[in-house]
Amino acid sequence: MTRPFIDFPSDFIFGTATAAYQIEGAVKEDGRGESIWDRFSHTPGCVFEGDTGDVACDHYHRYEDDIQLMADLGIPAYRLSISWPRIFPERGVYNQAGIDFYRRVLETLHKHGVQPAVTLYHWDLPQYLQDEGGWANRATVDYFVEYAKKVFDELGDLVPKFITHNEPWCASFLSYGLGHHAPGHRDWREAYAAAHHILLSHGKAVEAYRGGGYQGEIGITLNFTWADPASDKPEDIAAAKREDGFANRWFIEPISKGHYPQDMVEWVEGQLGVFDFIQPGDFEMISTPIDFLGINFYSRNVFRAGTANAHLQSEVVPPPANRVTDMGWEIHPESLYRLLTWLRRDYTGDLPLVITENGAAFQDELVEGAIHDEPRIHYVADHLEAAKRFIDEGGPLKGYFLWSFMDNFEWAFGYSKRFGMVYVDYDTQVRTVKDSGKWYSGQIAHHRALSV
Repeated sequence: MTRPFIDFPSDFIFGTATAAYQIEGAVKEDGRGESIWDRFSHTPGCVFEGDTGDVACDHYHRYEDDIQLMADLGIPAYRLSISWPRIFPERGVYNQAGIDFYRRVLETLHKHGVQPAVTLYHWDLPQYLQDEGGWANRATVDYFVEYAKKVFDELGDLVPKFITHNEPWCASFLSYGLGHHAPGHRDWREAYAAAHHILLSHGKAVEAYRGGGYQGEIGITLNFTWADPASDKPEDIAAAKREDGFANRWFIEPISKGHYPQDMVEWVEGQLGVFDFIQPGDFEMISTPIDFLGINFYSRNVFRAGTANAHLQSEVVPPPANRVTDMGWEIHPESLYRLLTWLRRDYTGDLPLVITENGAAFQDELVEGAIHDEPRIHYVADHLEAAKRFIDEGGPLKGYFLWSFMDNFEWAFGYSKRFGMVYVDYDTQVRTVKDSGKWYSGQIAHHRALSV
């Protein structure tokens, strides 16, 4: 069963996305320094089966072929990230070879007519900064701004759209509080300080971009997980609201309204004490106006009151087994529509929105040179239909980037989860376009034909 293509406005942008540590490899080449993910992945017990990003998809050496494949599929836009330790491998030490690599990548994209969108920070903090406290240390804010300015100066002429940070929730709460991502800490006070400093560095980078006279757009990407209560019991409703505050409102509210959600401040400070890491003027900086908001959406969660999550006094209700991806995440495209509607109504108004990640992992198998991943086709089509519904109601959604272009190092899951529209044989590095990649290419061609 094939899915029909969906009509979108002519100015809608389709693309795909990756991140540096997940695909590049070459972790010790051309002057690159160590990142927290190098250290974390080489620490026993942190990543599934001890996998690392040392080689990954070897994109560092194969980027020309990968971009050619992108162009062959007709992909109009590509979201990539820059490896901070390739640019500043040591504190105060600039590495021209790192910038030169990304200039070659960006020039190749332009040669093939693929529009780049560049993420400055997709979690690969230089290890030397982590040794001094990482994002829990306010000094990291200034180091990030130094790095951002260098990228703006050296590559800004080739980048029409910058994203300061990818998913601050993951880079702070998942990394410093829950310990599932690098640096693997489990300290909630550290986690909230890290979140604040990441948001502050975002605002300062936006200010620097504005002040530099660059000609592109700049925004941030937040990940959102829609939170529904398991019942109409007051305690379940309250648990879902806390989870929403923790996953969603804690990050969108300071960016759009200049403060943290008061209900969550009271809840968290009741456990951790007063937030002494917030300084006068911080929220004014964090809420510096942006040109667009990037949205990463994969799933929703249903919550009830419980003790599984001691921090929020909540627990997740397991989703139906027949409605989940290989990550165990519920497939629920209606929640994408609800999320977009909620954001527009309560936070963003007419601010342009871009879905910077959406996709699904499934247990893909290469059979006679092909991958028949029909469940992924349905996942993508269902979410595109939810996005189109929002647009039809006047919503300012301007683009959709499929995660991901190719299978890659999926963080703590190593190479066990495959999200790509292109299959990667990690032993041979052979790329094979999946059926979902062919369908997505067809959707793009359909869109292009309508837009002529």
